[in-house]
Order: sequence, then structure tokens, then C-alpha cells
Amino acid sequence: MTENSMFTREMWRDFCRRLEAAGEVVLEPEAAATPLDRAEGFRYLTRLLRIGLEMHLEHADPDFPGFYAASHETAKIGADNPDNIYMNATVSPGRRYRITGKRGTVPILSFGTKANRYAIDGTMASTGELDSADMEVGTDGSFEIVVSKDEAEGNWLRLADDSSMVIVRQTFLDRANEVPASVEIEAIDGPSHPTPLTGERLEAALERVTAFVDGTARTFVHWAEDFRAGQFNALATVDQSRFFRAGGDPTIFYLHGWWQLAPGEALRIETRVPECTFWNFQLDNYWMESLDYRYHRIHVNGHSARLNDDGTLTLIIADHDPGYGNWIDTAGHDRGTMLLRWTGATDHPIPETKVIRIDG
Repeated sequence: MTENSMFTREMWRDFCRRLEAAGEVVLEPEAAATPLDRAEGFRYLTRLLRIGLEMHLEHADPDFPGFYAASHETAKIGADNPDNIYMNATVSPGRRYRITGKRGTVPILSFGTKANRYAIDGTMASTGELDSADMEVGTDGSFEIVVSKDEAEGNWLRLADDSSMVIVRQTFLDRANEVPASVEIEAIDGPSHPTPLTGERLEAALERVTAFVDGTARTFVHWAEDFRAGQFNALATVDQSRFFRAGGDPTIFYLHGWWQLAPGEALRIETRVPECTFWNFQLDNYWMESLDYRYHRIHVNGHSARLNDDGTLTLIIADHDPGYGNWIDTAGHDRGTMLLRWTGATDHPIPETKVIRIDG
């Protein structure tokens, strides 16, 4: 057996051992409170593995970046927004990039650079932000953005010394009737051809993948446990610093909470809706994954919700539709996390919540 084949075999075994160790978070008593929580926990690890491989292996070369989705219908991180299309690309502060595309009709389109440290300390700080409302866009909807450390004329997105990712968020009100933006990225000053993969690069990538799986899972387990302790059937996370450190959009005010119901119970949420560019509410599982919005009504926004006659909003979280308010389907769950977003809001009302009985 050659020295190279020994290296490759041990490298793969190390990867598998690290991935096995990451699974311990799913087996912790609090996390595995129900068979459904545990089953979804192991599925969550497979989803994080898929995301990690896209992020740290397949799309990891900052000289040849391409957009991939770090959250979508079957792979989800940190209370992913069901009304969003997320697009991520790997970048380096030592390069200059060009983003081109067509605006489409999606109501909110934003671009950000991030210092992605999920695999290290669970943070993803913002290093630059650009909203389409502040961009020069052609009459045909075309646009171009320069991404660099040095300021550029026209549309410019800032890179910092620790920037490693570009995130594009597209937020829909009525996805069936709104046109998404088309977006591409390229390095302006990179090499002409990528170099072949080496064993050393592969080993480093696989180490980052398992660190990402473990670090991301533990980060949001800690969040969920904090919400269970401090926001039990409540939505009052006024301090936003934690969410911004983890990569949250600075234009959004995040109200996270924990929901838990016994048979025959529902959680009623009532709030005033502030003047804002967008809002929505969603229901998540223990792992802070949005519940399956492909087949269940687990979220509402300013387009789909019905407001009360006085303009207030009533949400009813329950396992069946009680016939009043805006029903949010628990999709077979009896506990988990939840999130209300106010985007560009003039103020940030805190909802009133109450567990109520509903008929069988």
C-alpha cells in the first residue's frame, strides 16, 4: 500500500469519526425530548452535511465563486425564512468581484458580505450591506455590483479583511406571482483556470465541513434552549446583538420564542403591525428549521395574513384550524421554536401571547 493511499484512507476515517462525534448533540436529553425531535435531529445533521460540502468543498474556491443555496426547502439553518431565496458565494478580501443580474419583481433584494465563522464560534458578522433600493438599476432591470475592499464607483459592496462570503437575500410576499432576480458572480482579477484538487486541500475542506456541522448544530441548540428557558410561549427577544452576530439582516428586528402545547391547546399571538417594508411569522422545530412549508401552512406574511378590523394581527398556533385568526399548522409537532420578523419597521411592538383551549 502506497504512502498516498494510506493518507487518503486515514483522512476519510478521520472525517467519518469527526462526523460521528458531531452526532452527539442529537443524543443530548433535552434535544431528544421526543422521537420526532430525535429523528429530525439526525436528518438535520445530514442536511448540515450537505450544506457544509457545498460551502467548504464544492463552492469553496474564492477565485472561481458561484452561488449556492445554504438554506432551502430541504436544508435549513437558524430559522430560515420560508419567504426567502438565499444565495451564498465564497469570496476573499484579496480579490475583486463583479455581481451581475436582472432585478426581477421580488419586493426585497439585498446583498451582504459576511465573516463566516460558524465552524469556529457560531458567528457570521456583517462586513458590508447593499440594498437594491439604493442601487443603480437599468431600465431593463439589469445591474452590476463591484465587491471589493476599496470603494468603487456605482454600486459597491464592501469587503473587509475577514470577509469570506457574499449572501444574497430575495424576500417574497407572493412568490407565485413575483419574479426572482437572476444573479451571477465572478472574480475580476483571479486566475484564468482553477487548479486541480489535491489531497491536502481535500483534507482541509473535510475538516471545515465537520467543524461546520458540529458548530452550527450546537449554536442553534443553545439558542433553542435559551428560548425555552426565557421565551416559553412568548416572543420578546428585544436584544438583537446575538442575531446580528450570527448573520442576521441588520434591517430586521427578530422576535424569537419557544412554543409548546398539550393536546387540545393552542397558542394565541396578538400584536399591532407596525409600519414596515415586510413582516412574517413562522413556526420552527427544535433544531430551528422552518417546518415543511411545502405542504403545511406554517407561516404567514403581510400578503397572506388576514388582519382584524382594527388592523391588529391574531395568529393561532394549533394542530387544526379553529376557524378564526390566522391558523399556523403545527405539522405534527407539539413544541419547537418560532420567529416573528419586522423588516424596516418604524417601531417594534412586542406581541401578547396566551395558551388557550380549542375544541377537539
